[in-house]
Amino acid sequence: MASPVPAAISGQKYISLKTFRKNGAGVATPVWFGEDNSKLYVMTRHDMGKAKRIRNNTQVTVAPCTIRGMITGSEFPAMARILRSEDHSHARQTINRKYWMARLPLIWARTDTYLEITFA
Repeated sequence: MASPVPAAISGQKYISLKTFRKNGAGVATPVWFGEDNSKLYVMTRHDMGKAKRIRNNTQVTVAPCTIRGMITGSEFPAMARILRSEDHSHARQTINRKYWMARLPLIWARTDTYLEITFA
């Protein structure tokens, strides 16, 4: 069973999602996220670096941050997985509930990948 979302993350507007390259170097990206049932959901495209890195290494860290990616709290270890297409709808709904701009179809038309993040 997944651990609950840390209080420092829950309710934040942005999180820094750090994924890891094959050589172990971390790459942090500020992202929008949805939250449901002790899991976080993030949208991206299949050809973006974070999706490629998660295919190779599911270990990630998550921290609260500003829109520009400046970390504002502690980092938490987590696991990420790329969702199957039949699970996209639920992930999308969690993000749409939180961000009205996420509901604009033309801006996010190329989004085709959703990540599920769970805490250990």
